[in-house]
Amino acid sequence: MKKILPLFSYILHPIFISMYATLFYLFCKKDIFSNQEKYFVLFQILIITIIVPILFFMLLRSTGHAKSIMLPETSQRRIPLVLQCFLYILLVKRSIVIVRYPELHFFFLGALFSTILALICSLFKIKASLHMVAISGLAVFVIGLDIHSQMHNPYWPAFLILMTGVVASSRLEMNAHTPKELLIGLAAGILPQVLFLYLWL
Repeated sequence: MKKILPLFSYILHPIFISMYATLFYLFCKKDIFSNQEKYFVLFQILIITIIVPILFFMLLRSTGHAKSIMLPETSQRRIPLVLQCFLYILLVKRSIVIVRYPELHFFFLGALFSTILALICSLFKIKASLHMVAISGLAVFVIGLDIHSQMHNPYWPAFLILMTGVVASSRLEMNAHTPKELLIGLAAGILPQVLFLYLWL
């Protein structure tokens, strides 16, 4: 189990959470959007939330501003988090607009505020778990979407809650965070999503 747990830190890395959320959203709304529109949305999410951050990380690594994709030190997190804020703003302003994708729009808006909270923590040299920020935000979004869409499917929310615990265990197993840092990340991920639930649930 100790060998398996670290895998979840990579499979459920924060960089992939936006894609998972979008896939779940499109799955729930499968009758509303055409296949062409779904591919277009996924392509945008792929470029903006995965490819651009990876290329930017490679640039930071080559210049010595980042050592690992896990960003273990708070000082290494500030530039990537600022970039992430701008990318989320780009998404909610230009791509995932409220008129067409209201629930997903508020998810990314919540993710933006969670990122800002994580950035503020890093400025005060507080290391919030970005993994917990991401997976807990996704869990709240899935629970809200399950209620909003009246899917009455308890398995997805239960699975995401389980994965939140697994990711926490994974980060502890890798000695990447203390329990306090995990709790800070959990709060930073949950609170913005819960607040925005009131606007679309």
